Amino acid sequence: MRNKITFILLSGNGSRIRQFSSSKWALALGMLMVVLAVTGVGLLVQDYLRLKRSASLTVELQSAITSRDAEIAHHQKQIECFANEINGLKNRLLALNDFENKIRVIANLEKPAGEGNIFGVGGSIPEDLNPAAQLKADQNQLLRDMHDQVAEIEAASMAQTDGFTSLLDKLEEQKNLLACTPSIRPAKGWVSSRFGYRVSPFTGRREFHGAFDIANREGTPIIAPANGVVTYAGKKRLLGKYLVIDHGYGLVTSYGHLAKMNVKRGEKVKRGEIIAQMGNTGRSTGPHVHYIVKLNGVPVNPERYIID
Repeated sequence: MRNKITFILLSGNGSRIRQFSSSKWALALGMLMVVLAVTGVGLLVQDYLRLKRSASLTVELQSAITSRDAEIAHHQKQIECFANEINGLKNRLLALNDFENKIRVIANLEKPAGEGNIFGVGGSIPEDLNPAAQLKADQNQLLRDMHDQVAEIEAASMAQTDGFTSLLDKLEEQKNLLACTPSIRPAKGWVSSRFGYRVSPFTGRREFHGAFDIANREGTPIIAPANGVVTYAGKKRLLGKYLVIDHGYGLVTSYGHLAKMNVKRGEKVKRGEIIAQMGNTGRSTGPHVHYIVKLNGVPVNPERYIID
């Protein structure tokens, strides 16, 4: 019995006593199996928990990768949009430059010396970016190309701004010149004497007539043929009541034989404004206006300027 162990089981309800015996080796083996079973279960539980944590980390990593892929795709889409916008800006700049050139042709205005291609004198127009192809090939190279073209477009836009400023100044100058050019008849009536040589009605001799005479009834309105400033309003011996307007750009007009002057010296006048009335003052054969146009002090034919 030394190698056996007896177990006695007592019940609290008065039932019979039970006992059983087991060898020490069997008991030790059973305990070992229990320990091994418990250890195995513990290892299985540990592996299960490890796998569960790994699965959770895998899901998180997969989510992070998906989010990163979406962010990369979004950034690539933005890069592609920016590249297309750069192409669009460049094309709009070229269209504006063509528009400026057309206006200059219409207005007969040449570009100032030194102004040529908006992308530089002798410079070539940058090729359009191809974002879809370049993104697949080399994204960094596309970014460098975009940076270079943005710098070129910035310089071109400044050049285009200078071109439009120059054009505007020239057009403004032409506008002022046109406004100051005596381009309409100063009065209604018939031409009694033209610019050039004629036989004088007073001497009967051939002499140069440096004016353009328009005859009509006395009191006929006389209008300013262009914008200007009155520099003289008074009497002149042979021309009677006499008016002079300086239009700028070397152009001066004068009006003789007036009955009445509606403006004074120093007054600004606009084209079409009534400045006087036709008369018969001074040495005159009848009511008319003695109309003179001078360019840089030299009498010129007024009919060269009249367009109405």
